[in-house]
Amino acid sequence: MSAARDFLFDLSGISLPQSGNYTWKSPSNIALVKYWGKSEPQIPKNASVSFTLSQSHTVTRINFEKKALTEERRLQIFLDGALKESFRPKVAKFIERIKEYVPFLDFYHLGIHTHNSFPHSSGIASSASGLSALALCIMSLEKELNPKMGEVYFKRKASFLARLGSGSACRSIEGEIVVWGKHEAVQNSSDLFGIKLTSDIHPVFHQYQDTILLVDEGEKEVSSSLGHHLMVGHPFAEERFRQANDNLKKLLVVLKTGDLDEFNRIVEGEALSLHAMMMTSQPSFILMKPNTLRIIEKIREFRKNSNCKVCFTLDAGANVHVLYPKKELDPVKAFILSELLPLCQHNKFIQDASGPGASQFLEDYF
Repeated sequence: MSAARDFLFDLSGISLPQSGNYTWKSPSNIALVKYWGKSEPQIPKNASVSFTLSQSHTVTRINFEKKALTEERRLQIFLDGALKESFRPKVAKFIERIKEYVPFLDFYHLGIHTHNSFPHSSGIASSASGLSALALCIMSLEKELNPKMGEVYFKRKASFLARLGSGSACRSIEGEIVVWGKHEAVQNSSDLFGIKLTSDIHPVFHQYQDTILLVDEGEKEVSSSLGHHLMVGHPFAEERFRQANDNLKKLLVVLKTGDLDEFNRIVEGEALSLHAMMMTSQPSFILMKPNTLRIIEKIREFRKNSNCKVCFTLDAGANVHVLYPKKELDPVKAFILSELLPLCQHNKFIQDASGPGASQFLEDYF
């Protein structure tokens, strides 16, 4: 069983390069069984499972430049070529949290260039894709310092580091289906990193479609940190954690059998349970908008009338992820365009699907 100490790095006798740069593309993900509630340092109160997305991703390059020991680190972050001072505090906090595991960062100035394939405030988890991409770039430098490092360790430590920035980021290293959180039904599962599910996955879940309906493109009403904190002392918290772990166990069976009716029941129940926790917290929040509810009602009506195995899920916001098997792309897409798109802000949506996880760019992307 892995422990945090397994990811410490010994700098003794290591010769650090003067400079270097690494570029990774890392996806966002959408949780099927949600994690909501954590303890420090970024330990989930229940296990979760997600689809890794294929189109909604962040590409990040880190330039490492050796600094003098007496120099303060220079940390610059660029989004699409423009300097973003507003990003600096979060990245600086992330680097501070991981520094005992990657002490070589103390010897470098850092220049970070990043690009998202999806619009800001679209409801896609940019912290998941962004921080996992950062972690992978940092691990590429560690791999250069320790060439004997194996692929399993590389990915687990990248997931471990990403988790310390954003819990859901640890599920963005691999794909298509990733579990995070210790669970008796998942061998090698851990609270410290996500693991890829590989065995006995039914073919229907390969390239599972996710059409993301942008009901509200505004800033998030509730940050993830605040949302998780609201679970502390919540009267239904312990029952929610038990429910999520039970649902994950049931979903593991579904992922083997391909029972899409049961898949839809679990996934929709998880989404509504997450929002129920927010509506019954103190203070309480109603994150769904009127059009969110209209979309949910239309999806259920279409499913009943067409027998298409389509369902919805939600993150902590108003936007709707419409999930369905690839073989039903044509009828479901036609339904979305005719019935659901008018309920989206500016008729906007993102077409996505489950995918393989992060990949490294060996040539310069920027």
